[in-house]
Amino acid sequence: MAGLLFIVLCTVVALLGYLILPDASPDANNGLVQLQKQPPGTTVTILRLPRLDSAAATGAPSVLSRLLSGTPAQVEEVPLSRYRIAGDTLEAQPFQAKGALAEPVRRYALTRVAGHTGTPAALQRIIETERLQQRTYWLGTDKAGRDELSRLLLGTRISLGIGLVAVLISMFIGVAIGAVAGYSGGWLDSLLLGVMTVVWSIPGIMLVIAISLAFGSKGVWTSFVAVGLTMWVDVARVVRGQMLSLREKTFVEAGRVLGLPTGRLLTCHLLPNLFGPLIVIATSNFAAAILLEAGLSFLGLGVQPPAPSWGLMVKEGYDLLGTRAGLWLTLMPSVAISLLVLSFNLLGNGLRDAYDPKTPLG
Repeated sequence: MAGLLFIVLCTVVALLGYLILPDASPDANNGLVQLQKQPPGTTVTILRLPRLDSAAATGAPSVLSRLLSGTPAQVEEVPLSRYRIAGDTLEAQPFQAKGALAEPVRRYALTRVAGHTGTPAALQRIIETERLQQRTYWLGTDKAGRDELSRLLLGTRISLGIGLVAVLISMFIGVAIGAVAGYSGGWLDSLLLGVMTVVWSIPGIMLVIAISLAFGSKGVWTSFVAVGLTMWVDVARVVRGQMLSLREKTFVEAGRVLGLPTGRLLTCHLLPNLFGPLIVIATSNFAAAILLEAGLSFLGLGVQPPAPSWGLMVKEGYDLLGTRAGLWLTLMPSVAISLLVLSFNLLGNGLRDAYDPKTPLG
């Protein structure tokens, strides 16, 4: 139940996505160079200046657009160490990280900061309520100054998405091949079993690399499909073994005597009896797909920047090991991967016990 609850929580986070992120920009990629590698709990004053380019003049995106792809930045953000308003001017000291060279004080006209004209007192109220923001980076920032919490939460979309797509593809191919091989027997069974054995002997990462080269691209959807095409053998072997046992059952013989078509016998009478084992292997494949995607992204062969893949985030933290920020930037996505994989394994163990007829009641 603990594993199921954590999976449900991650699913809710993945579905809501940008609507609940502190940084709702596309791919949570709003980086502020001055804030790179800040420790967890850092609080900074952010000055939000209206943009003057045409991109900022577009209308507000719809809720669906915000949910799927985020909201492009409509303001220019400047982190500050301190500020003061003198007359019709805002004097701001840019944020300085420890050891960084001091930057000169910047001066902005109040009308530029507020975005319209008015009395100094009215503009000051607008600036203090709308243009100055206290922002806390609860999990710190990465080497590009991006909010680590936002990228970690958004990474659940990629991990759960690649697991779901991989499981669906592997189930579709594996069930079809395993059912045909197990039910038909003979030379067709031997041929399909040989194909399974060959694919089984090739490392998953090598298969994904080959499929990515065949597609001629790297990215989110290529990784999704490639991982799915490498995991069908597990499903096919389980389905074949179960089908070899079920095809000799009395109800199957009765169906043949009644003249039921082979397709109907397979889909309506045999495959429903495999529901339990398929659910168990689906949870196992879900966890394996998450680990495989994380490994591929760590090697630079999976999801490409700036997408917030957990494996890619581990790689970025690993490159900084030996620095003050390297530890937590590596640890946090690693813990997220471990917890999600552990949750699916716990769920799979629970489902296996539930569907095992030899498990004692109570």
